[in-house]
Amino acid sequence: MAGWDDVRRAALAMPETSEGESWGLPVWSVRKKGFVWERPLRKADVAALGTDAPDGEILGVRVEHVGAKEALLESEPGVYFTTPHFDGYPAVLVRLDVIAPDALEELVAEAWLAVAPKRLAAAWLQQR
Repeated sequence: MAGWDDVRRAALAMPETSEGESWGLPVWSVRKKGFVWERPLRKADVAALGTDAPDGEILGVRVEHVGAKEALLESEPGVYFTTPHFDGYPAVLVRLDVIAPDALEELVAEAWLAVAPKRLAAAWLQQR
């Protein structure tokens, strides 16, 4: 199980990341481009998901492209999901109370890579 402290630690470990707020909720950005954020379900989301709507904390995560989103959704439907609001958008929703901390760290790094400037991302990858 992961929590918000795990999200914060993983996000802030990435170069040039800052923590801010959007709509009163935490968001982590690299050069003003958000890559992970708290995303509670809205009434429309719950209505669309019906009985499949999760109860716990939800993390929004950018992904490289819609194909990557589809792969995550198929790989672990108990962890990753989406709502009609995100149709056609390269992001997934994550059940924070279900994802393993090591999987969360990898997901956050991939989200960062999806939005970070190419030179910054290349430099980070080279250092690893």
